[in-house]
Amino acid sequence: MAKYQILVADPISDKGIELLQSEPSFDVVVNLGLKQEADFAAAAAGAHAIIVRSGVKVTAKVIEAAPNLKAIGRAGVGVDNIDVPAASKRGVVVMNTPGGNTISTAEQAFTLMMSLARKTPQAHATIIEGRWDRKKFQGTEVFGKTLTVLGMGRIGAEYAKRAKAFGMRVVAYDPYLSKNRAESLGVELCGDLDAAVVQADFITMHMPMTPETKHMINAERLAKLKKGVRIINCARGGLIDDNALAAALESGHVAGAALDVFEIEPPPADYPLLKAPNTVFTPHLGASTDEAQENVGIEIAETIRENLLKGTVVNAVNMPNVDPATLAALGPFLHFGELLGRLVSQLAPSHSNVVRINYCGKVGQGDTTLISRAVLKGFLERPVGSDQVNYINATGVAENLGIRFTESRLPEPSEFNDLIEVEASNGTDTANITGTFFGGDPRIVKVNGRRIDAKPEGTLLLIENIDRPGMIAAYSATLGKNNVNIADMSLARDKETGKALTLLTLDTAPSEAVIAELEKIEGISRIHVVAVQ
Repeated sequence: MAKYQILVADPISDKGIELLQSEPSFDVVVNLGLKQEADFAAAAAGAHAIIVRSGVKVTAKVIEAAPNLKAIGRAGVGVDNIDVPAASKRGVVVMNTPGGNTISTAEQAFTLMMSLARKTPQAHATIIEGRWDRKKFQGTEVFGKTLTVLGMGRIGAEYAKRAKAFGMRVVAYDPYLSKNRAESLGVELCGDLDAAVVQADFITMHMPMTPETKHMINAERLAKLKKGVRIINCARGGLIDDNALAAALESGHVAGAALDVFEIEPPPADYPLLKAPNTVFTPHLGASTDEAQENVGIEIAETIRENLLKGTVVNAVNMPNVDPATLAALGPFLHFGELLGRLVSQLAPSHSNVVRINYCGKVGQGDTTLISRAVLKGFLERPVGSDQVNYINATGVAENLGIRFTESRLPEPSEFNDLIEVEASNGTDTANITGTFFGGDPRIVKVNGRRIDAKPEGTLLLIENIDRPGMIAAYSATLGKNNVNIADMSLARDKETGKALTLLTLDTAPSEAVIAELEKIEGISRIHVVAVQ
């Protein structure tokens, strides 16, 4: 009988270890002291699977040192400590456990809110010191207060349930949450971030870390908040500009902050927030409950067992659930579908609750399930985080967000052998992109129904404007003046409406200041910056 070696490099629950050890074909090696890359690489040399949490880093060197490696399992959600591209290059599947710590993190965040409201940790400290300062620790009730939840995924939804049970008014901000889903959760959906936070007495954060969400709570936004607001963050440290938050706490504009995560972990001795008043801190304990650790330990053990023994892929972050032969045939379409979904997500109107995928030509003649899931994965990566969605759970994530997903075949003939059209709609506005392969290379051939021709690469700048002389010269001059080079250009004109659409491929992404300058050009009605990767 073939033996599979499984290296457990971070602590997981005893039940998870026992489940693996019960399989006769498994040789389970528990080695928890692998902080140095060289030591980890040496220990991984004979491993067929590696199981980690967040304590060690599975680098490219570690992966390359393990020629037999088939799978890496993350007992938890985030895979920041795993070099996923290196694993993909080696054909190693990376799998996580996205649902195991939902309740524990929601409870931790809610506990921090209550501790902040009633100054519980500070009051406890005075009792230990032999003091009895009742008047010093007068708190505030959460009943009747307005809570703004930033991010209504699994954890945000669980938090909202608890807040409503405590009599709080709950306002939700999530660009990808539909009105129907918000109504079913009993929360007020707000489509604008500033409008959502300015009315809050308490703000709790449950967003993924993306370029769009980094420092979403910054000095400018903090200044707009209601004086006396309290902020809770159990998601990602970089969502808040910690220096700006420290200043707002010092001034008293923000009444308190409770944080389980920081921009730098662990925070150094000179970290600005450590000296700020009215704070409650915990060392990233969102998933640190007996139940959560047991859940993710058992779940990742089962996942690794099924993968090694049966080739089953569950909760993969870098490949679909499909056999190698099919994957090789579908590979180009999967990658392109994911790309189209990612592009449409950046053009989609707010609160889009329908995603449609239309196939035309040969690509639509076979089973398109995996391609559609690839599209959906790309569409959902920005709202929920790339480590939260994969080919397996994409439809479930969409359902949780209230997004309806449909696919169909277009009967009319096309000038192209294969077409994939991806459309997102909120019932009022719609955005769509159509792509094909030309000479083996992916091309974008339509944007919002207008015929163009562009390679999906670099940064794309979409400009809609009145079709009149001088428009191209105006925005080209603005880009040139700001050292933004145009690599390619495709123009579509609509004589009936008198409007034109231009898709520019840029070597570098334009800054917000450059976009603001472009928006001032008379005749431009809409501008979108779309990052291909």
